Amino acid sequence: MCGIFAYLNYHVPRTRREILETLIKGLQRLEYRGYDSAGVGFDGGNDKDWEANACKIQLIKKKGKVKALDEEVHKQQDIDLDIEFDVHLGIAHTRWATHGEPNAVNSHPQRSDKNNGKDKKGSCNLSRVDSTTCLFPVEEKAVEYYFASDASAVIEHTNRVIFLEDDDVAAAVDGRLSIHRIKRTAGDHPGRAVQTLQMELQQIMKGNFSSFMQKEIFEQPESVVNTMRGRVNFDDYTVNLGGLKDHIKEIQRCRRLILIACGTSYHAGVATRQVLEELTELPVMVELASDFLDRNTPVFRDDVCFFISQSGETADTLMALRYCKERGALTVGITNTVGSSISRETDCGVHINAGPEIGVASTKAYTSQFVSLVMFALMMCDDRISMQERRKEIMLGLKRLPDLIKEVLSMDDEIQKLATELYHQKSVLIMGRGYHYATCLEGALKIKEITYMHSEGILAGELKHGPLALVDKLMPVIMIIMRDNTYAKCQNAFQQVVARQGRPVVICDKEDTETIKNTKRTIKVPHSVDCLQGILSVIPLQLLAFHLAVLRGYDVDFPRNLAKSVTVE
Repeated sequence: MCGIFAYLNYHVPRTRREILETLIKGLQRLEYRGYDSAGVGFDGGNDKDWEANACKIQLIKKKGKVKALDEEVHKQQDIDLDIEFDVHLGIAHTRWATHGEPNAVNSHPQRSDKNNGKDKKGSCNLSRVDSTTCLFPVEEKAVEYYFASDASAVIEHTNRVIFLEDDDVAAAVDGRLSIHRIKRTAGDHPGRAVQTLQMELQQIMKGNFSSFMQKEIFEQPESVVNTMRGRVNFDDYTVNLGGLKDHIKEIQRCRRLILIACGTSYHAGVATRQVLEELTELPVMVELASDFLDRNTPVFRDDVCFFISQSGETADTLMALRYCKERGALTVGITNTVGSSISRETDCGVHINAGPEIGVASTKAYTSQFVSLVMFALMMCDDRISMQERRKEIMLGLKRLPDLIKEVLSMDDEIQKLATELYHQKSVLIMGRGYHYATCLEGALKIKEITYMHSEGILAGELKHGPLALVDKLMPVIMIIMRDNTYAKCQNAFQQVVARQGRPVVICDKEDTETIKNTKRTIKVPHSVDCLQGILSVIPLQLLAFHLAVLRGYDVDFPRNLAKSVTVE
């Protein structure tokens, strides 16, 4: 599912123009989820008889962007936009074609009452479609209901919401909303509390930025503060993650930690694996959810499994969660979305508080996931005397982190200049090791996601095992070399690249005079504690990917073929 938005006005008079504007605007709020086609369905009449009204349902569907759908709506000569409805139901839908090519016929919504692809009420054959979204007008207190697959689509109308769970059916009849369960188990109650969204409209607006991705990159000083707010006490060097405190003793007794995720969230796990192993003194596995499931990986009751997902709805990660629960493991969610499936189904968890992330290419969610996992590691060792100095060092690093991120962001013009030299290239290699291997993977992913350039994150220790064959004077190479325990080995890899006539751009510590002296092109970032340096080294790559995409003429917020929330396998 990509994006669904529906609007029901019950004894609240609205013109068809107002109704369609509400539906189209709701779809626009959902565009970031990705799609290749869009459509709207709405009542064609104001008849109270269900059958008569159902026969008048009108569908307008279009391949392409919501803007094209809006234009198509206004082209319709036989639609009276000024007619007023006392009761009206409309639905709008964006989606990716997964069976059959994207076109108007295969766009959603689809009519209900199908039998072997034929509509009993006289529609044409619509057989090559993935699934159907049923559209049922509702019979006859004045009330408005908004139904959406994402809270961002309703926040400008209301902040009072009900989150439905799997197998819930919501029905609005005579202006009253009721919720039923398709499947019920003992103790399962269909009641759902009305919740207040902790979201403001300006959070999902671009403001003065050219794109959501650019805005979210520059929000990172604030988003990491929000991740730490109320959880890290810099006066007494303590960390309290409220969602984990009741389970922390059980986690400390576990056999191993397993971090399971996809894409950028997986990279957050790789980035923090080393500090987790150091501070917890437990073996830490980091798994891609799809591969974890394919292997039927053994999981035991004394394992603790973390499920990292910005949306909390990632299909493979959610399936891995259910797999681990069946085997008795303690499950922990790391998400950015209150009420998401992963946050509901895990035993405990951490909300990263990064704020709404609209751009498909994740930026601020990555750094907040990174910080959240570091905070967890600090919480795990708060009573270990031998680690107190190390904990203090890391916590001082967290305290300085927002200001250091601002310093990196001030280099935007310098990185834009580098992008002008690289945007015509077809490939780029990004190399590093230790804490910065994850930075290489994440930087390469950002570049391929929104610029469509081939990019590859390479572990510098593997350079001689194949990747070195790609290096010549024409291949763009970016290397991450920091003053940590891998510094000498990274310098060796640097010399290997230079010996093959490579001309690497090096992201390095601004205090590393040796690297700066020996390198023709450097991006100098401020120094932080080793386990947090990856946050400062990834931001230049986020900015580089953004500027490359702009120079290549692509829409950075809506890259082709990609969705923000991957809710199918």
